[in-house]
Amino acid sequence: MKVKNLTITNFNKREFKIHTYVLDQNPKLVEQKRPLAIVVPGGSFNHLSKREGEPVALAFNNQGFNSVVMEYNLVQDPGKIYPDAGLDVLTTVKYFRDHADEYHLDPNRILTIGFSAGGHVVSSANNMALSSDYQSKYGFNKDDVLPNETILGYPLIDIKKIGFPIPDDQKDKMPVEPELLDSALGVTREIPDTFIFQAWDDPIVLIGNSIEYIGALNKNNVKTEAHLFNHGYHGFSLARHNVKSKGREWQENPHAAHWFNLAMEWLRSEWGE
Repeated sequence: MKVKNLTITNFNKREFKIHTYVLDQNPKLVEQKRPLAIVVPGGSFNHLSKREGEPVALAFNNQGFNSVVMEYNLVQDPGKIYPDAGLDVLTTVKYFRDHADEYHLDPNRILTIGFSAGGHVVSSANNMALSSDYQSKYGFNKDDVLPNETILGYPLIDIKKIGFPIPDDQKDKMPVEPELLDSALGVTREIPDTFIFQAWDDPIVLIGNSIEYIGALNKNNVKTEAHLFNHGYHGFSLARHNVKSKGREWQENPHAAHWFNLAMEWLRSEWGE
């Protein structure tokens, strides 16, 4: 496997970093063009969770994907979080569609997966991809930047539906556009087919986020699979022993860990495999 750190420039001329994990090619394999997973970690918009980055990327590698961990701008960076965070996602999708042959990718099997705040970034990016205003302002075509499928893990959807107050010094970094403040408002029937998972007892990103988003997807006839686990709290990532933080034993949760295999089954169904 080849691991590289790249810096690319988004549609707003902002530089950001991506970390690529590309499997070696085996000419004996039936499948030569691999799917791509673009992993967008959470972290309350003030850091990027390492537990939701490389371990998740490597889990997808183990299933035959090439993968990417994408960084995006945070509250301590210049400017607001949006539009750049969403544009980072769209630029990453386009970059790998443009370089599909170089990375041995199937350009029609590009997946975005966002956790927590990263789920807000990913779902907002989908809205931006389909917005004629953003297309015109930043000069992109939706077919170049929209992923084929999206996975949302305990996603922040409505910034008002969090279990703690936003610090005063961060409020001016948050979006004011309704469809970015609450990404469920931007859902249309063109949103990629979506897989959602969350724990019912999440005290940080309240379960109403997933419920609202599922409702918006249903209203717009977007194909969706959702798993709401009875227990898991927040930030469990893969919910496996090797991604458990010290002092947070609840992050190892064999039941909630089923989300990953369920997502793989869903993707194979999406792709007719």
